[in-house]
Amino acid sequence: MLLLGIDLGSSSVKASIMDGASGECVASAFYPGEEMKIIAARPGWAEQDTEDWWLNLKSAVHDCVSQLGYRKSGIGAIGISYQMHGLVAVGSDMKPLRPSIIWCDSRAVSYGQAAFEKLGSDFCLSHLLNSPGNFTAAKLAWVKENEPDLYGRIYRIMLPGDYMAMRMTGEALTSFTGLSEGIFWDFSRGELSGELMEYFGFSRDIIPDQVESFSVQGRLLESAARELDLPAGIPVSYRAGDQPNNALSLNVLQPGEVAATAGTSGVIYGVTDKTRFDPLSRVNTFLHVNHTGSNPRLGVLLCINGTGILNSWLKRNTGSGLDYNTMNGLASEAGPGSDGLSVLPFGNGAERMLQNRDVGCRISGLNFNRHSSGHLFRAAQEGIAFSFRYGLDIMQETGIDAGQIRAGKANMFLSPVFREALSCITGAVINLYNTDGSLGAARGAGIGCGYYKSAGEAFSGLRPVGTTEPDLALTGAYINAYGKWEELLKSI
Repeated sequence: MLLLGIDLGSSSVKASIMDGASGECVASAFYPGEEMKIIAARPGWAEQDTEDWWLNLKSAVHDCVSQLGYRKSGIGAIGISYQMHGLVAVGSDMKPLRPSIIWCDSRAVSYGQAAFEKLGSDFCLSHLLNSPGNFTAAKLAWVKENEPDLYGRIYRIMLPGDYMAMRMTGEALTSFTGLSEGIFWDFSRGELSGELMEYFGFSRDIIPDQVESFSVQGRLLESAARELDLPAGIPVSYRAGDQPNNALSLNVLQPGEVAATAGTSGVIYGVTDKTRFDPLSRVNTFLHVNHTGSNPRLGVLLCINGTGILNSWLKRNTGSGLDYNTMNGLASEAGPGSDGLSVLPFGNGAERMLQNRDVGCRISGLNFNRHSSGHLFRAAQEGIAFSFRYGLDIMQETGIDAGQIRAGKANMFLSPVFREALSCITGAVINLYNTDGSLGAARGAGIGCGYYKSAGEAFSGLRPVGTTEPDLALTGAYINAYGKWEELLKSI
């Protein structure tokens, strides 16, 4: 059986088709070639046109199908990964009433904070395991107050992946994990939070029926099949937000397992079976894709806004036309600790792990007579690794202890300097894999439709393509450098 995975990001839509038996990717494509448009009508706003999602999804799938030719008839299931925390509101005709308010839109912060204060921190953290913050529920509250006529016409609300699945199947559904990522879920009761719905004045009728992440959630309509150039009737059998799905793609499903990404922003995502929370709400907890009432699996997510964006900024502004490999080479010539140069990588807005403070990027200890561009490149990568260590220390309070970190072979994890610094400062073994969100969604579809009898079978062919272990000879230097970095952070 062939398995189609779709990854709806805010920059592009990627589709991959995997041979279920071998685990080999047989076709892959993404659209558009440049980043999708984000509508920012006001500072702090971020919206996208859902029709753009669909058009780019069609283009990516068409490209994959053209690579397959007659073999497209072998596609037996579809899985969807999507950008988390967005809001899509549809009317009774199932058409969007407005552009989607996406994950990085910050207009609803005050609505989430007001709910946190009114419902009480004890209730929010013990029942929701999070502050309502700027998540989907708070975004809907903004719509209710500021666009009341539109709000009155809402038939259902959806997350971005729910909407894409609805376009394919005609079924308006969401998942239990999706409700938790929108901060609608009461973890202690295992149901939609009545208190939160009542506080915001939301009708339960606008919440779609829920399905398990791994399940047949509808079948491809004739009309959608014609648009996608696929056979009708293919089941959509998996959906998940991008970070839980990234963890799935790396076979991070059991307590103690940890996944990481380091693109523009950085994420650490650990799985636990313990219902714990950070009293300062610096990390977020969601239902993981394989959670059940009898076998709890929770995903604890730490997001760092300023990671790879720092490295790309240096490349554009100080790299003088250098590519990343050359920058990595120059960085490797400077020793651990960058000869006393420290960089705080927090130049991409407020950081949740710093209690929503926007401290900015800081460069400290620069000496014009000692330091070169290589020192700066290295200090930046070390600063990113140190921010991961700082976040992992927070996550330990929720029961996450990273002895091993799994990551895709991409972005910052392509840098030997970054991997060495991260491994030495955390004591973790880092294993790299050739996989991504679209391939994770394809494997998820295979589990959800029953093609794979277990997750173990789905990942039987996934093997590390690179491993970095702590270098004990260098660990002391990194620990000393981290101590100075942490002092700098605490001084702000």
